[in-house]
Parts: sequence; C-alpha cells; structure tokens
Amino acid sequence: MTRRSIALGLFTASLSVTLPAAAMSEQQFQAEADTLFAPLMAQYDVPGLAVGVTWQGKHYVFTRGLANREAKTAVSRQTLFELGSLSKTFNVTLAALAQERALLSLDDRVGEHLKPLEGSPAGALSLMDLATHQSNGMPLQVPDQVKDDNGVMNWLRQWEPTPGAGHERSYSNLSIGLLGRISAQAFGQPYAQALHDQVLAPLALNHSYVQVPAARMPDYAYGYARQDNKAIRVSPGVLDAEAYGVKSNVDDMLRFIDINLGGASVPAPLAAAIETTHQGVTRTQSFTQAMVWERYPWPLSRERLLAGNAPSMAVEAQPATRLPERETREQGVLFGKTGSTNGFGGYAAFVPDERIGVVMLANRNVPLEARVKASYALLQQVLKAER
Repeated sequence: MTRRSIALGLFTASLSVTLPAAAMSEQQFQAEADTLFAPLMAQYDVPGLAVGVTWQGKHYVFTRGLANREAKTAVSRQTLFELGSLSKTFNVTLAALAQERALLSLDDRVGEHLKPLEGSPAGALSLMDLATHQSNGMPLQVPDQVKDDNGVMNWLRQWEPTPGAGHERSYSNLSIGLLGRISAQAFGQPYAQALHDQVLAPLALNHSYVQVPAARMPDYAYGYARQDNKAIRVSPGVLDAEAYGVKSNVDDMLRFIDINLGGASVPAPLAAAIETTHQGVTRTQSFTQAMVWERYPWPLSRERLLAGNAPSMAVEAQPATRLPERETREQGVLFGKTGSTNGFGGYAAFVPDERIGVVMLANRNVPLEARVKASYALLQQVLKAER
C-alpha cells in the first residue's frame, strides 16, 4: 500500500467530522458567487456558467444562466461543458498510470513508442517533455494541412526545434496529443476507451466523456462564439480527444479536485499516478511546471497568478529551467490550469494546505484574466469565512 493510499483512507474517514462553525454558509456562498460572477457574465455576455468550490470535503455550487439560449435550457449541476485544455490533466493521469503499471516510463523517448519518429528530433523528446510542454518550439495547434494520423507522423518527421533555442516551454496541443496517443497505445486501446476504462470509470467520474452518449446530449451545453455569437460545439480534429476533448459537469470536476487533494478513496495505482502528475519538473518565471498542472507558491498574490495565466504563456515560447530533482512537496503550493475551446472557458485550482479547490465552467471563452481573477477571489472569500 502506498503512502498516498493510506492517507486517502484516513482523510476520507475524516470527512464525516462536523465542519468548523466558521464554514461559509450556503446562503453566503451564493451571494459571494453572484457578486463575483454576475459582472463577469454581463461584461462578456456569458450565456451560462457553473462554479464550484470544495472546502474540507464540503461542496458549494453556483449555477446561473442558460446552457442553450435557443431552447432556453437553464444551466444546472448536470450541464456538461467542454473542458478544453483542462482535458490535459486527464491525459497526463493516464500517462502516469501507464508508468505505474510498468507499460512505459515517462523518461522513454517518443521514438521508442512511435517508430516512424525514431531518429527524428520529435522522436528524441521524452514523454515527460511532452507532459511538461518542453518541446522547444512545437506549435500550439496541429498544422491545418494535417488531416489524419499519417499526416501527423509525416509532418513530425520533418519538424525541427526552434534554431538556437535552449530548453524552452512551448505549450502545444500537438505534443500533449502525442502523449495521449502513446499512453493509450501502451494500454492497447484507442484513447477515448483507454481514458474511460483506466481513469474516468475507476475514479467514479461518471459524467465525464470524450464522446457524449446520446442519452446525455440534452445536458450538453452549447458554447457561443466570441466573433458572431453563434451556438457551437468543438469540431473534430486530429488529436482533439487527447488535447481538449473531455466534457464534464461541475460535480464531476469537484470530485476530480477532491481526488487531487487526496480527499477521496481511489485505487492505489491511480492515487500514485495523480501524485506523479503533481511533481514539479521545470521552472518558468511565474510557476513551476508539473505534468500539465502549474505549481505556484502558496500563499501568492493575485498578480503573480494572473501573470502565470497570461495568454503569452500559451502562444509564445518561454524560458524554462529543468530542475535537478522533481519537486514532490505539495505543502505551500497552489495547483492550477485553464481550459478553452472556441465556445467554452474553464479554470480549476486547488491548494492542498487548505484542502480547498475551485472550478469554473462557462459556455463562453471568457478572457483568461477574468475567469482566473473571479475564481481566485471566490476561493479567497471561502477561506476568509473560515478564519
């Protein structure tokens, strides 16, 4: 039994204990969430959103607006939102689980698992490089001319790192997509099936999907495009499932945050895999990069958190220093990640020291600064009520 699995059992048992009297009331939470998110919705014409906070095992949920403007369907706790790049946190969990089961090592080279890339610069990258965006210039999006898996391999065989670059952080759907493809291959399954069978189902995330089942389509929100306000959903694309393809609701995402906080009983190999995804690998100016998750020192200023979530962190290469040893300490750390598609915007963060986490899901691609600022303020208000 691992250290984490023992801790999970002890902490799960503790959730039955009455919360401190200072815990924020449901009425207070609804008022605070409305104060923070109603202006955001008005400013950016957000049709609907769901916001949740987990604090010491207690869940608070705020929903507002419409999942479907045309049908006038209200957002509820059952509403499914596109997670965008929050999906990547599930991708790396699958990869870390494959390592736990000795199906691969995160130190393996890409070319060991994708033979067409053997001997190429892309093939020389490690799986951990893919998990931490250390690709030295891999593009953010799969190139438009790439239409299928063969096209991906052909393009990557010709790809060259940015000339003269050091070990830079280049946020890339293409590189993280490769990691998901390799991890699923290690399990002998297509990615969507591997993610469901190995991660989502064992974690009891029963309302999270790559492909939304027909019976759940009425709960699947429409996103609304910034440019023309058209109702849209994510379009199929190469490596889309691996990079940005999960849809989920606020309750499942709160459970996922609880799991990352160590506050839910899960199979020991998955607990160990999740712990691996938290380990810091490289350091940027604003945060330490773990496997997709970004690690900030806690407590931290709002300004530092916003700097780490600036659009430039996704669209421009950033200097990054490889740490001599992986940072395993989770005390004094806030973990965070944003996620977007053309019609949706989300954010998730958690602080193990405080046993608190926040999730925001909206069917508008709200600017990163606005969603992070409001979510962080709500997290702070819940903590303030405790103290």
